[in-house]
Amino acid sequence: MRGYLLALTALGTAVLGLPLAGCGKGAETAQTAKAPAGPRLVLAASDTVNWQDVSAEIATVDQAQVLARIPGILTTITVKEGDMVAKGQVIGRIVDSQLGYQAGAYAAQVAAAQAQAAQAQGELSRVRFLYQNGVYAKARLEQAEAAAAAANAQIRAAQAQQAAVGAVAGQGAVTAPASGRVLRADVPAGSPVAPGMAIAVITAGPTIVRLEMPESLADKVHAGSRVTAGGIGSGSGLGRVIKLYPSVTAGQVTADVEMPGIDNRLIGRRVAAKVETGSRKAMLVPAGYVTNRYGIDYLTVLAKDGSAAQVPVQTAASAEPGKVEILSGAAAGDTLIGIAK
Repeated sequence: MRGYLLALTALGTAVLGLPLAGCGKGAETAQTAKAPAGPRLVLAASDTVNWQDVSAEIATVDQAQVLARIPGILTTITVKEGDMVAKGQVIGRIVDSQLGYQAGAYAAQVAAAQAQAAQAQGELSRVRFLYQNGVYAKARLEQAEAAAAAANAQIRAAQAQQAAVGAVAGQGAVTAPASGRVLRADVPAGSPVAPGMAIAVITAGPTIVRLEMPESLADKVHAGSRVTAGGIGSGSGLGRVIKLYPSVTAGQVTADVEMPGIDNRLIGRRVAAKVETGSRKAMLVPAGYVTNRYGIDYLTVLAKDGSAAQVPVQTAASAEPGKVEILSGAAAGDTLIGIAK
């Protein structure tokens, strides 16, 4: 009986050992599986441009204000927002009714001075004739000549005052100080205006992208720094800084960017932009080496024994087209396996 039990025990041990041996062989086979086919890439840090998101708007190099030069009533305004104007073009007229009364008064003074001058000239002719015939002394002739000269001077003075009034009235013509597009013309015809009052605002100079950056970037951005912007028009959205303003306002630094193809129909429109602030070390890989499953990015890393493992990584968008930046999960020196095509 005892021998029979020993035989059963040995048989059970042998039977239980069979699946365990099979499992161990399968695991060994899985660990030594060959890596999948595909391109290889050794992960290494390289220099990449550091971009900073900043606020930007479409603007012009300058804006010219159309100012009233005399007080009066804005009788006409011939432009509206969005119109194109040329430098020197008359876009409105201001009329001061008092100038008409002054011009009439000075015209009367001119007429009176001319009458006095004619009388003085006639007296001078009579005195000169009598002097030549020995009736008057030379002193009387000189007195008549001085009276005629004074009368002529009165004419010139009255005419100068009349011309001054006409010049002031001429300043009632509202002209465009520069060629460009009218941004604002919000003073309606018939409104009273005072000298220095803005009647319209006109763009002046080429269209640019104006950046507003934190003052911490003042030492990192300079003339020539690259800038990218989206939704600016038909251009490539790539430009360079042409001017950095040497002042800080409310913690902001302003820079002008020259960028071709800007749509200047909406001056002042805000756009998203990025400015180059230097370079840094980063690990960049082609996007084809990264796979995504259930919202998690993975890299296929080649092990020393020839096997491959899927490693979860954290990635970020890169400024270089077709590449992504590896933030964590893989280290420099790792061999990556791309997806075979």
